[in-house]
Amino acid sequence: MKFDPNQPIYLQIAEHFCRQILSKELAGGARIPSVREVAALTEVNPNTAMRAYHHLQEQGIIEQQRGIGYFTTDNAYELVLEQQRREFLSSELPRFLEKLEQLGYTLEDLPALVSSQNLR
Repeated sequence: MKFDPNQPIYLQIAEHFCRQILSKELAGGARIPSVREVAALTEVNPNTAMRAYHHLQEQGIIEQQRGIGYFTTDNAYELVLEQQRREFLSSELPRFLEKLEQLGYTLEDLPALVSSQNLR
């Protein structure tokens, strides 16, 4: 896993799991690798991996079953989807709209721009 130096590693690990949940690679109730496995796979300190797991637990996305391991919660998909939507609306969309305006485009131009790029 290649890390972005501008964002804490534990958040990037957490986001990796969130992407897997959104893409439905991880369903509700799915077992996820142990903290030690994630630390070894990502070549990070186990404390960093544990911090990612705590972050996901605080959000209700994963849960620990004592003696068995960590699992996604039954409503993990809905929680991640809502979180990602909030993040998009508060952070990414304003930047996108600002860039659109800087480039001289309007919202009315978007459908034609999208279809000309075969993005659908």
